Formats: sequence, structure tokens, C-alpha cells
Amino acid sequence: MEKAAKVLECYALCNSLKKVVRTGWKDWHVNRERVESIAEHVYGVQMLAILMHSTYGYDLDLKKVIMMLAVHEMEEILMGDLTQFQIDRDIKEIIGHRAVEAVLKNFASKEELRELIYEFDERKTPEAKFAYYCDKLECDIQSKLYDEEGCVDLNDQEGNKTMEDPAVKALLATGMTWSQMWLQFGRDRYPYDKNFFEVSEYASNHNISVEPKEYAKENGIIDLLEYARTHSKEEFLEYVGETQPKKAM
Repeated sequence: MEKAAKVLECYALCNSLKKVVRTGWKDWHVNRERVESIAEHVYGVQMLAILMHSTYGYDLDLKKVIMMLAVHEMEEILMGDLTQFQIDRDIKEIIGHRAVEAVLKNFASKEELRELIYEFDERKTPEAKFAYYCDKLECDIQSKLYDEEGCVDLNDQEGNKTMEDPAVKALLATGMTWSQMWLQFGRDRYPYDKNFFEVSEYASNHNISVEPKEYAKENGIIDLLEYARTHSKEEFLEYVGETQPKKAM
């Protein structure tokens, strides 16, 4: 196979994750025009990793973590998004590794990527543990954002077998909201360190939604865009106090 064909074949396979909606959101009947895809989750968990690393000062290889998270859902290209309530973890890992082998078979650096995926699944190194915590917490944070939009009705969950899970039932029986249940579920189930625990608790007890348009307005971006539309480039650069745009490093 020609190199160009190999690149495009693997890209097309990975691109398919843009069209696969996360199973958990379908199971809970998230009522929204657009619901998160697996590819969007990958982006979200990478950004969460960057933010956690920067804010809490973790001593680990962030670039390795980002690469690990970029490929951690690669198995789902071929086997779909199966939740912990649908398949045994060990069985999923065996099938998942075979799926990864199939996706990577024509990939030049398949050994490196395979090792990253296996390291993530084993969760023994600091980078793998950190990436795993980010993966789990990101999902719970997304549930909080959906909850704040009013996307889930706990009284309209016909066919949702996840509600039959004893731990889920017990948490919901306390009167928690849907997202509070998931955030607590994560704190109970996963060995978070104190920083991940702190972020999870804060999300559970506060509104966290941010409106990008309002944020842009508050930080002067809307004004800059309007000035740029109504003035020449020279006038704009003088207005912002720069003689030329900063070059990328």
C-alpha cells in the first residue's frame, strides 16, 4: 500500500469517531440537538489534562499523556462505545486490543502507539494513572454541563438498564441530581488523588457553565473583532499597540 493511501485509510477510520455518539448519553436519553461524540470526548479529556497539569503542577510527561489520550479510544472505531455496565472490563480489553491491532496494522509507528494504549490500560505509570483519572472525570463533568442545560429527565428513562445498577440506584435514592450522582459515583469508584477529588466536588456543588459569547464580550474580543471589521489593518495594529502580528514560535 502506498504511503498516502496508508495515511488516508487510517485517518478515515479515526475520523469515524466524529460520528459516534457516546453510549452513556444515549442510554440516559440526553435531550439535545447535538450530543457529544467520541472524538469530542477525546478533545475534552486532552484539554482537561492540560488544565489539571498546569493548575496543580503535576510532575509528569504531559506530552506523553496527550498522545496517550489521543489514541485511548481507538478501539471504539471498530467495536463501538461499550460502557462498564454493558461488558466485562477484561473481555472489553481483550477485544479492544485486537481492534487496535487492526486499526494500526498499516501505521508506521504502530509499536509506539500500541505501547501507549497498553500503558493506559494497565494504569501503573504516573502518566497512565493521570490520563485515566482525566478520562473518567471528563465524562462526569460533561454530565454536569448537560444537567445544567436541563437535558436529562430522570422520570423519562424507559429502557435505561444503567438505572438498575445497585450503586446508581442507591445514589439516586438519596435525592441527588443526575450529574451529582455521576460525580459521586466517580469519587466512590476511582482512586482519584486529592486534586481530582477537589475538582469533582466543586463541579458537584457549583454551576460551572460558561457562555463563550459573554466571555468574549467581557474580555474585549467582540470589540476587537468589530474594530477590525470597520478599520484598515494598519489602523487596527496601531489600535492594539502592535506593529505586526506575533510570529508563531
